[in-house]
Amino acid sequence: MSIAVKNLSFAYGSHKVLEDISFTAHEGEMVYVLGANGAGKSTLFRCILGLTDSYGGKVLLNGHDIRKFNPSQLAAQMAYIPQNTLPTFSYSVEETILMGRAAFIKPFHSPGKKDYALVRDAMRQLNIEKLAQKSFKEISGGEQQLVIIARALVQQTKILIMDEPTSSLDFGNQLRVLRKVKELTKKGYLVILSSHNPEHAFLFADRVLALADGKIAGCGKPEEVLTKKLMQKLYKEEVDIGQVQWGERTISYCLPSLGGENEAYVSVG
Repeated sequence: MSIAVKNLSFAYGSHKVLEDISFTAHEGEMVYVLGANGAGKSTLFRCILGLTDSYGGKVLLNGHDIRKFNPSQLAAQMAYIPQNTLPTFSYSVEETILMGRAAFIKPFHSPGKKDYALVRDAMRQLNIEKLAQKSFKEISGGEQQLVIIARALVQQTKILIMDEPTSSLDFGNQLRVLRKVKELTKKGYLVILSSHNPEHAFLFADRVLALADGKIAGCGKPEEVLTKKLMQKLYKEEVDIGQVQWGERTISYCLPSLGGENEAYVSVG
């Protein structure tokens, strides 16, 4: 299972948003897409998901151009998890997850045993079985995000595209969600997610794709790519990069640079 982006470019009229983007992501990887607002992260996801075809270059899904797939075929291969979901009706958690099977249920048919079995399995994987009959509206933000991930899992696709999945969550829920997502990569899932938090990339990413002004500013392992120089280029602020020993791992982290008149603040949550 893989996604390969080759020489991808995109523009709104004369305004270039992405220029000559190339990278490959494989199953078992968590790839973080980092960059400031307007760097092109969301546009990149729209191209990968097949939501637009007005780009130059290619997006290959398992070696095949996604332009040759129809929406149902793409839904069987990739699942999208947005930043947040605002429910209109008071569906239960189980019903919300079951919506991920909509593309696989024939018109005028009801969900079958297989559909409900997939829902139960997704809830088990994310440890949210106890929420099954609760209203989606009434559970916490972190729990809601896990439910949305479960809804993606029942599509039975091994590729998850996540747009800033922890942006509206508190620090604890951010970590809980990201730990669960990381566990999925160990089961063979490919996860590509965007984030504004380089600290999370240091903790969870296998690789980082850094975008600046619509171009690739860096691509590789976070501890190799996320340097002081690159952070300055991405966010226009000075930071210091340090390391700490955590068990058998050496974890990098970034802190605000306190020198100069304009003190930067880099949040770890």
